[in-house]
Amino acid sequence: MLYLHALGHFHPETVLDNHFLSSLDIGVDVKWIEDRVGIIERRTTLPLDYLRKTYNRDPRAGAEAAHTTPTQMSARAAEMALRRAGIEACQLGMVVSGGCSPEMQIPADASRVANALGIDAPCPCFDLQSACSSFASQIHFLNQMRPEALPDYVLVVNSEIFTHSIDYSDRRQAILFGDGASAAIVSSRIPSSSVISETSFYSNPTGQHQITIPTGGHFAQEGHAVQAFAIRTTTELVKQLQASVPASENRRQVFIGHQANLRMLENVCRRTDIALKDHYANLEYFGNCGAAGAPTVLSQNWDELRNCIVHLVVVGSGLAWGGMRITRD
Repeated sequence: MLYLHALGHFHPETVLDNHFLSSLDIGVDVKWIEDRVGIIERRTTLPLDYLRKTYNRDPRAGAEAAHTTPTQMSARAAEMALRRAGIEACQLGMVVSGGCSPEMQIPADASRVANALGIDAPCPCFDLQSACSSFASQIHFLNQMRPEALPDYVLVVNSEIFTHSIDYSDRRQAILFGDGASAAIVSSRIPSSSVISETSFYSNPTGQHQITIPTGGHFAQEGHAVQAFAIRTTTELVKQLQASVPASENRRQVFIGHQANLRMLENVCRRTDIALKDHYANLEYFGNCGAAGAPTVLSQNWDELRNCIVHLVVVGSGLAWGGMRITRD
């Protein structure tokens, strides 16, 4: 069991909407995009002029053109979480980072984030990533540790610059992704009104080839196979979480899934009898932000989601999937 003290989120200011993508003349229009994936706009760290001129054909040039770095996004999300938790960065005893978009091969992104936050005391910092399912693997890993092995407060951050790895001449991928960052402050020692339990993480490495970003290359996926996997594993895990809720529990139950495709999430809701009012998502206006997606939904609705149970389930490359139950008083 882990106590969840606070969450934070950050999205860059530049809006990448369907009208812009339609103007690239890649065979899409505004209605086609919304009907297909339910996304209206996304955020990007890249200038729109850069995308219009280059279509990001060389992903390595994206890092030079970007106006915001993953470390800066992580720090902004972490600062929000710290304010909400009412603690200072110096009280963090561990920083864990991950996701699909490491800023550098070395050092660990976690070390860069800790430095950006001004942490100058010895502090274990490491990256633990399983692509878009990183938040589930990170929380599950921490939940398996003995409470005495963890410090009072642990910061878990995921920062994604997916738009840097997209070929914007490929309409299949161009419509899906946005940039963003999430942060969560957890503890195994210090109680809070929100408790994380029933954590899980799974992988099926025979599907490792189905979602890839080669070093210095573009994102690629086997779309139909990946969507079938996402619907199946998310549905199964949501049902497991629902079934394990005690019959005496009368809190409202809500669902947050991997923010990849609104139509996929709607399919899961139908299969698990989740009402529209109990499904929370943000991909309509932020797109697929990888590992940051689901926790940013939770962060954006942090004040509203009280006296409830949140079933959070994510999937990702690997193929990997996992989830957790979050009970909020």
